[in-house]
Amino acid sequence: MKLCIYGASSSAIDAVYTDTVYVLGKTLGQRGHSLIFGGGAHGLMGAAARGTADGGGEVIGVAPRFFDRDGILWENCTQLILTDTMRQRKQKMEELADGFLMVPGGIGTYEEFFEILTLKQLGRHSKPIALLNVAGYFDPLEDMLSATVRKGFMKPACLQLYAAFSDAESALSYFEHYSAPETGWEGLKYP
Repeated sequence: MKLCIYGASSSAIDAVYTDTVYVLGKTLGQRGHSLIFGGGAHGLMGAAARGTADGGGEVIGVAPRFFDRDGILWENCTQLILTDTMRQRKQKMEELADGFLMVPGGIGTYEEFFEILTLKQLGRHSKPIALLNVAGYFDPLEDMLSATVRKGFMKPACLQLYAAFSDAESALSYFEHYSAPETGWEGLKYP
């Protein structure tokens, strides 16, 4: 399995996040899976890459050429794919990945998550999507999505398009045993 992990590029975050995502990556590699990620050397992107490599897994970075400067990209990728734009980067990650896992991050991470979630809602893919809710980081996001349903802006079935987990083991098991539901996108959108 090739798992795309979206996450922070910042190193100015608490070690609980970095340590948890490193273990996630290491477990991913030990289970014989590959990492697809944004190519970054720092933050949770770097932690996932180091962990996956330490676990014996393949690490595939996908980054726009303008990030190819000293210290930005992780130098030990099994494969590094450079694109011209951020849009091409996301498309390439989507094509390569068998599933998508969001770990804590900022606006770029949210943007990637919401795009892949929207594409699933619209029936453009049926791949698994999950959140790794480290130390309750995504609790406000979960509250916001629930409020979106309560206020009629999104159908309740949309909350089933992804799953949330508090530990790496459960998240990886979800991806390993996932089978896509046979529902059409029409039931996920209001007219």
